[in-house]
This record gives sequence, C-alpha cells and structure tokens, in this order.
Amino acid sequence: MGRPLWFAAGAGVGVYAAARARRAAEALTADGVRDRVRGWRAGARLFAEEVQQGRAERETELRERLGLRPHGLPELTARTPTDDPQKDPH
Repeated sequence: MGRPLWFAAGAGVGVYAAARARRAAEALTADGVRDRVRGWRAGARLFAEEVQQGRAERETELRERLGLRPHGLPELTARTPTDDPQKDPH
C-alpha cells in the first residue's frame, strides 16, 4: 500500500509544479508583464478613487459640523468688544 500512495503523491506534486511553472513562464512573457502592469494600474486607480471619495465625504462631514459653507472659504465674522457682554469697553 505504500508504493501506490507515494506514486499518487508524487504525481500530484508533479502536476502542481508543472502548472505553477507554466503560470510563472506566462507571467514573464511580454503579454504577461503587460497584463500585470494593467492590473496594478487598475488597482491603483480604484484605490485613488476610494481615497478621493472618502476625503470628500469626510470634508463634507467636517464642514457640516463646523457650520462652514459647502465650498469656498469659511464664513468668519469679526467680533467687536461690544459683542462680549463680560468685557466692558470702558
């Protein structure tokens, strides 16, 4: 029973190694490298879009919390000494 088991295990490992070697060889061809670069670019573009979307959502949330206009400069008002009831201008 030992020999058939080792034969089957060896055949399985051989098939697996051949498939991995074929994939590695395909990845190193010009088309394989081009496909990998395209995949990396697509992943980077999707990541950049997600970051941009998250940044925009967070900015909107902060602007709402701080009471700022949706776009543009913040609405700041100048305080005069008469606005503060605790300070006496005299």
